[in-house]
Amino acid sequence: MADEEPLLPPDEDSAPPPPPPPPPTSSWRIGAAFWILGLCNNLPYVVMLSAARDLLEPRPGEERRNRSRYDCDPVGTGAVLLADVVPGLVVKLLLPLVGPYLPDRLRVVAVALCLWGSVSAVAAARGTLSGLGGVALGSAGAGLGEVTFLTLASSYPSSSGLSHWSSGTGAAGLGGALGFWGLRVWLPLPHALLPFLALPPLMLLSFFFLLGPAPPPRPDPPLPHPDEGGGAREEKWGVAKAVFCQGAPLGLVYFAEYFVNQGLMELLYFPSSPLPHSAQYRTLQLLYQAGVFLSRSSLRWIRLRQLWGLALAQIVPDPIDPDPAP
Repeated sequence: MADEEPLLPPDEDSAPPPPPPPPPTSSWRIGAAFWILGLCNNLPYVVMLSAARDLLEPRPGEERRNRSRYDCDPVGTGAVLLADVVPGLVVKLLLPLVGPYLPDRLRVVAVALCLWGSVSAVAAARGTLSGLGGVALGSAGAGLGEVTFLTLASSYPSSSGLSHWSSGTGAAGLGGALGFWGLRVWLPLPHALLPFLALPPLMLLSFFFLLGPAPPPRPDPPLPHPDEGGGAREEKWGVAKAVFCQGAPLGLVYFAEYFVNQGLMELLYFPSSPLPHSAQYRTLQLLYQAGVFLSRSSLRWIRLRQLWGLALAQIVPDPIDPDPAP
């Protein structure tokens, strides 16, 4: 028995080798893919806001609604804003409950279908209510796409995905407002929306062919023992304070943005201008989105620590009435 040979470990060469990890995606492909994804995801949203005034115009066969001295529609462009924001907000609130069960590929296909259906429904709408329904469908798709693509951007090692996504969303604002403004010069509303049907296929091509696979997620660090976290309360308070200091100015900025964009901008009507009211509204939207593009594209060059000044700069001019006459 003493002369028996010890048992040999199993031959490691006989086991199949593990599959090699996918090659890392180059940074330019990551940046280009997320720039296109941000553009395609947000551009229909901007187009619907720029077309808010046109969407409320009476369709053929409808009677013209009563107007005030500001030439405002009784429904108001704020209704288009609600249809363009509320469904997306609901999707963002519910997605954490079902998101883990939905693969990214299925989500992206759903986003593309929603955006394609939104543009088609608005272009074929025969009334204000059906047009708002198409806007709501696009809002749900944009909300799903925003959560999906931002989650993907955090999975890549470099920060180019997030910065290019931000720049792409800013370009969507400028490109959507400028594109719709130019198309409406030559085409009526239904035909001016049809070129934007090319965005969902472009999104799918960018995701499935340009953006490479994400690297495997890194393991989460172990959680500290409850008895070892003596300073956990102070740490949580510090995080909550930082979130409030950064989130409150941004919330104020977005409140002022939509208040001006869809509340007051319709009131900026100049009867002596050669442009009709709808063209004036589209021009103001174009100027606004140009500023959004410049600010969102400056993420990698300009860093601001104090955000309250920008928030107040949007709110202070709001009460000024360009025509105080009754």
